[in-house]
Amino acid sequence: MRPPTNLLIPFRRDKKRDFAAGNGEALLASKVRQALLTEGATPRSSGELPWRTNFGAGLALLRHQRNDAVLGELAQVYVRDALARWVPGAQLLGVEPQQSGPTLTLRVRVQEGNQVATAVVPLPR
Repeated sequence: MRPPTNLLIPFRRDKKRDFAAGNGEALLASKVRQALLTEGATPRSSGELPWRTNFGAGLALLRHQRNDAVLGELAQVYVRDALARWVPGAQLLGVEPQQSGPTLTLRVRVQEGNQVATAVVPLPR
């Protein structure tokens, strides 16, 4: 049985002049990035998707905050909650915050079935 195939996010073209599709690790990482980089409804935002305002992680709330260890811990909580809600089949293995100047980058490791993927989620200031 072939694993399910779906469009990869962010959208990009493949060699057949169509949107790229993938499966396995690439698809899992794509689903995680999509859930985490979409701005969901928060006290400061009504959400990015008008047809599903709650979808997303609310990581935008972390922008313009002091880039310290507390920010990294808070980002882990946001990631955990968003994945539990929007990618329920994925088990969170770890979130590694990496701070480089004004940018906080999250390396998120997840597992779904026998697939393990790492999604890199940059949070620019």
